[in-house]
Amino acid sequence: MRQIKRSRWIPDRENLLVEETLFHNANGYIGVRGCLEEGYPDGYDTIRGTYINGFYDYVPMPQAEKLYGLVEEKQTILNVAEVQGIRLNLDGEWFSVFEGEILDSYRVLDMDKGITHRWISWKSPQGKVLEISIKRMASFTMLPLFLIEYEITSVNYNGKLAFYSMHSGKVSNYFNPDDPRVAGKAHVFLQVTDQESSSGFSRMTARTSKSGLSVTTAVRNVLAADSLPGHGRGGQEERVLETEEDGFTERITTYIAENESVRMTKYCIICDSTRYPGEEEAALALCREASEIPAEDWFGRQAAYLDKFWNNCDIGITGDHELTEALHYNMYQLLQSAGKDSRSSIAAKGLSGEGYEGHYFWDTEMYIMPFFLLNDPDTAVKLLRYRYHTLEHAKENARILGHKKGAAYSWRTIMGRECSGYFPSGSAQYHISGDIAYAVVAYYLASRDLGFMEEYGAEMLVETARLWMELGNYYEGTFQIHAVTGPDEYTCLVNNNYYTNVLARYNLEWAVKIIRILEEGGRAGKVIDKAGVTRAELQEFEKAAGAMYLPYDEKLGINPQDDSFLKKKKWDLSEIKEEEKPLLLHYHPMYLYRHQICKQADTVMAHFILEDAQDVEVIRRSFVYYETVTTHDSSLSSCIFSIVAAKLGMVEKAYEYFGESAKLDLFNTHKNTKDGIHTANMGGTYMAVVYGFGGLRTKESGLYLAPVLPKRWTGYYFQFQYQLRKIRVTVNARQTEIQLMEGTFLPLWVHGKLYQLTHRLIIDAAQG
Repeated sequence: MRQIKRSRWIPDRENLLVEETLFHNANGYIGVRGCLEEGYPDGYDTIRGTYINGFYDYVPMPQAEKLYGLVEEKQTILNVAEVQGIRLNLDGEWFSVFEGEILDSYRVLDMDKGITHRWISWKSPQGKVLEISIKRMASFTMLPLFLIEYEITSVNYNGKLAFYSMHSGKVSNYFNPDDPRVAGKAHVFLQVTDQESSSGFSRMTARTSKSGLSVTTAVRNVLAADSLPGHGRGGQEERVLETEEDGFTERITTYIAENESVRMTKYCIICDSTRYPGEEEAALALCREASEIPAEDWFGRQAAYLDKFWNNCDIGITGDHELTEALHYNMYQLLQSAGKDSRSSIAAKGLSGEGYEGHYFWDTEMYIMPFFLLNDPDTAVKLLRYRYHTLEHAKENARILGHKKGAAYSWRTIMGRECSGYFPSGSAQYHISGDIAYAVVAYYLASRDLGFMEEYGAEMLVETARLWMELGNYYEGTFQIHAVTGPDEYTCLVNNNYYTNVLARYNLEWAVKIIRILEEGGRAGKVIDKAGVTRAELQEFEKAAGAMYLPYDEKLGINPQDDSFLKKKKWDLSEIKEEEKPLLLHYHPMYLYRHQICKQADTVMAHFILEDAQDVEVIRRSFVYYETVTTHDSSLSSCIFSIVAAKLGMVEKAYEYFGESAKLDLFNTHKNTKDGIHTANMGGTYMAVVYGFGGLRTKESGLYLAPVLPKRWTGYYFQFQYQLRKIRVTVNARQTEIQLMEGTFLPLWVHGKLYQLTHRLIIDAAQG
């Protein structure tokens, strides 16, 4: 049973915002924060949001210095409507968990059923005792559908009961001028342009102020006939649908007697103009269709979808329930966050909040894509197609940055254009183009899908390779890349960032390889014609890759993060107080840039993704060195250190880093979960098990495993898909068992030794 449960749940003012995040409902298209239906007393902070993945408006971002090419307008995700509000009135008394007495309660995220459930046994100030059950779902089988089933059981009350169901367009986004991770100013982005009600349905259409997008929400409230009381005054129902400015409130009045129940289901459909042209009609049609199906049937479809999902990505840690629970939570959130229509990607906070304004970063390709590559290749393809659909914007961005050729993907974006206002730690992170190219290759290695490469992938590899030719230059026989920022945002605008250079080399090599592979299959014509690839250009790619400069320090035997990093003053991590973290909120960027101090894994990240670029002892020395200068202020860091520590045989150190990473959101360790989940870290915790302790690598030469076991675990297991096969790995202190669950036999390497996997392979721990 995969659940996150809060028993004896009582509202805690300090944690309400965090729980709005932890108990949100999403499906990759829509997301609704886990706010209380009945609302909060005055003075309580809330982020009462409903979001659509990839739905945005433009926001001015004026620059103090009007320099050419600096971004002065960004996109931001929008709070599109209030659909979760339901208030309950009992003959003049309003239900509120902040009044009366909570006799018993719990709150559950059920990841097997795909719902959240809040249950309260409540005694009103006047002594009425009720049991209230509220189930919520964002449907995976009808993506625009958000559903609330609200059931009341009377313990000692006989009398009138009224639901007040809200459907409002009076919404705004959250802002905090003191936090750079969320919007700094209040904006009203949506204006209701049309609304109507008929036959029990309410519909409302709103349009953005600048982007020209529109959204329609349709709501129907259904009082279940089988839930109405069967005696006394039961069964009577009165409905009043009041039209308000920018919204509706429907009042549904009935009666309830002791030991009887009343159940209302609220069906909410949310359609945007991008996916649903003529969204007004589409929303009403879907609302009619959805509301004709009982809630329990929708819950059944949701559970069936989740059953298939968990069967594909089963994973667990034997002897550590808490970590397994955190793993399952993180994987479920990835499913809730991932765009499933090739028109959207995965925001840094998923669909759980407004942190980073709904922007997509490199997080998707480098931290989250691996999970989908190994468990849900169809979603992985859609995420890559989103990047292909924004390729023209990437080319446009390259021209803005001064490059005549190539594609420079935006550091942070929704629709493709750059949203980063601080270019030293934003647009200068050219590595994002290499990250996207890396993900394209990773998909090919895991699938051998030549159709995708012919249609999309090869063109992306060629256009990103062209960027490196524009960006770099030859100096004393080496190809060098200057004035860029690597993953570490405490070290900006440097020459020859190791991560960037080694990734650029890989990108250039694979742009050549994929054209040759397609040529061998007679499938290269399309990309050659469309991208205008020439033989001379491919030779230039090869030449630059062969001459790529990778910084190396002979004295320390490590790869410096960049040309100047080791020349800077070291910052003793022991001198940094906890209240000074993250450093970016307490120190001027220039002060940070002048020190050997890392926000996150940079060179260590490169040693994970492209481990064959260096001897293992160089990786070991580099890892030890960067441990002394990395604060892990970014949630993207600890998981990578865990993976590399596991590769180096530092298993207990890997375990420590993994624990820090896995529990970040469930325990709010970074103190900012209120703004939304950390999707990249969630993907990273999956990688820490599979790529770290499991040692999984998918390379051009095949599939590799190198399992290790932390002392505090009795074992672990995971399964994955690879080239139309399903494979399960089970590790304990005695042995590693590798089972071919589906597909044909496969050669694979385990701890460097070649085996043939035909059905089941058992390897003694001593052999590892």
